[in-house]
Amino acid sequence: MRANVAGLCLSFLLGSVICSAQNAPPPTPATGQPDASSVYCSGFVADQRVSDEMRLISSEQSDYKIIYARGDHVHINRGTNQGVKEGDRFMVLRPQGDPVEVRWFKWQSKLMKAMGTAYVDAGQLRVVKAQPSVSVAEVTFSCNYMQRGDIIRPFEERPVAPFKESAKFDHFAPVSGKPVAMVVAGKDFHNASGQNDAIYVNLGTNQGVKVGDYFRVFRYQGSMAEEAPQTKGYQYAIYGFGSAAKKYEWNDLPREVLGEGIVLSSSRNSSTVMITFSSSEIYAGDYVELE
Repeated sequence: MRANVAGLCLSFLLGSVICSAQNAPPPTPATGQPDASSVYCSGFVADQRVSDEMRLISSEQSDYKIIYARGDHVHINRGTNQGVKEGDRFMVLRPQGDPVEVRWFKWQSKLMKAMGTAYVDAGQLRVVKAQPSVSVAEVTFSCNYMQRGDIIRPFEERPVAPFKESAKFDHFAPVSGKPVAMVVAGKDFHNASGQNDAIYVNLGTNQGVKVGDYFRVFRYQGSMAEEAPQTKGYQYAIYGFGSAAKKYEWNDLPREVLGEGIVLSSSRNSSTVMITFSSSEIYAGDYVELE
């Protein structure tokens, strides 16, 4: 009797495992479309002033609410007199400066200034009630917190091409011969980035960059551009751990290809790139080239 019960239990368990395996979702494909957060929360850098006449000015529970997120109702300083109607969609953004202002590599500050102003993507709104001069909008999508004074812009689609197969990444890719630039900063001024992170590079539409293009990220061994303390000549000799027969400068050795990324948006002198593959951390000051 016990054997029969044990057999039934075992059959039941095995059946459950088989059913679970059959009903399990298929594995995620290696390629696909970037998700909404990747595309609409990546931020951007622009050398032209973004119009700021339309603003987030207040909200419900304004006596104690100071930041807003998905589901909240906020007030914007435009209404039916300015053509706003119920159902209109808007994007929320604000300019952002480096909170610590510490250079990671020698030319970082100058390059960032030449690229323009960094803007945070805070989220999206949909108007639920339009009055003559002020409208009420619901926060339908949040990237970051929203606050009074944030800039409101009409919603714009950000189409992006499908990802490339990461399996086709060439760790020893030859020089493409196309324009070269630098990773000037990561999103939120991070200096270290990896797969699925957004980075800002100093090439844009003036240099022929367009949405959907791919950048290859690489590094020269022995480069001394970083502000962090470094050992000169480490690419060919480390005291106590051997050395080459002669000196090799940074341009004598093969470059290290670190990863690649797809262009999500582009202005005249800068592009926002999402890293789709990285073999190691990517730092501000690393180089990029168009593939």
